[in-house]
Amino acid sequence: MKSQRKSGAAALRRLRVARGWSWTELAGELRSQARALHIGRIAAAQVASVRRTIGRWEAGTTPPDEQYQVLLAHVYARTPAGSVALGPGSDFRELLEALALLGLSPNRIAELTTTVAAAITSHGTDLLAFLGTPLRGDLAGALARPNELRLPVVEGLDEAREAVDQQIGGVPFVRLHLVQAAVVHACRQLLSGEQPAPVRAKLRSVASRAFALAARLAFETHDDAAALNLYAEAVSAVGAAEPSQRALIRSSQTMVTYYATGSIERARRIARDAVQDARRGDSVFMRARAHALQAEMAVRGAPTRHRDAQAALHLAWHDLDADTSGDPMAKVFSPGRLRGFEGICGIFLGEAEAAEKQLAESARTLTRTRETVQRAIVLTDRALARLHVAGDGAPESAADQLHECVDLAASTRGRVPAQRLRQARLELRPWRSESFVADLDDHIHTAFIGI
Repeated sequence: MKSQRKSGAAALRRLRVARGWSWTELAGELRSQARALHIGRIAAAQVASVRRTIGRWEAGTTPPDEQYQVLLAHVYARTPAGSVALGPGSDFRELLEALALLGLSPNRIAELTTTVAAAITSHGTDLLAFLGTPLRGDLAGALARPNELRLPVVEGLDEAREAVDQQIGGVPFVRLHLVQAAVVHACRQLLSGEQPAPVRAKLRSVASRAFALAARLAFETHDDAAALNLYAEAVSAVGAAEPSQRALIRSSQTMVTYYATGSIERARRIARDAVQDARRGDSVFMRARAHALQAEMAVRGAPTRHRDAQAALHLAWHDLDADTSGDPMAKVFSPGRLRGFEGICGIFLGEAEAAEKQLAESARTLTRTRETVQRAIVLTDRALARLHVAGDGAPESAADQLHECVDLAASTRGRVPAQRLRQARLELRPWRSESFVADLDDHIHTAFIGI
């Protein structure tokens, strides 16, 4: 631990020296940033005091406190030339690595990243914001000569895509869509070349993930035609070489297709293809996710396929009971997420009381910023389950629960939470003359319309 702190302190010093700054100059940058962000304590501090604080960081005596963490992140998120650089190889990324060595938790690092990304892109989006500075130069050369593409450039594009993906729930979708467009464009240009087999295979894999993320962002920004085309492009790019990856793309494609077109049959076909891919793949978590998705598609639409849904849920739990150690896609699903699928299926299958408990359990596992959209969906479904339980006070209790869902849906502007919220509100129509429904309507109007 002590050696890690020393490494973190040394990294902070390297960042400062690489910019050619003295302690006094860095102190000036921090105070200037503090004034811009209205952090009065540091804005009003004497330069000498801030210098001493910097000295303690670089000696490894104390790490930066939370306010200084934010200020350092803002300072190093911009290059010396003034452009935004948050991706691999950037000073911003090096700062995060230094802070991690100094003891910051992964959750705090993620929170800091989202806070700075949201703030710094609010003044106009830099299309290359999530591409590290070194990658920008290498990528320019690769785009000019696609046949000479090297693996590090492809890996850099994937890291940039992952950086964008991690900001979902914290940064407005429209900004992320603009940033991701640069990655998509680069992948398309590079696919026009003829690279050696290992590089080509990696490029196709990375491009498929980039296209799938762009499809999700297009859907969230109400460009359904682009979303559906991008998903088709993603499936085509990955091909049959990575069945688990193709299953993951198709699982997302299923939900977007259902909400964008309203065609349950079309969505069910894609879900079935996702299950077939997942079964051929090497990820237990992906198989469980595909089966859970198939269960939800079975209960939606008419007729409701009760047995199919129950069988698919049983298979999903069977998957998760298997040995998942070393699973290559451990982050794509979890027992908590499966509880959410159980809950929504339970509402359609007339098991509302059990569904409410399952959805509450699922919501407790969705705590990260990246999971805010999913949390909004699950909590809205929980309120709907509460309404279906019936009994004295159920409508008022459901309406009370929906207030949190309104705040989450409004903060993320996710389309699926908003649509689920609309459905829950429609089911409250029999109580529209009650004050608790009027209060909910006022909250919805204020949050979404702003009046």
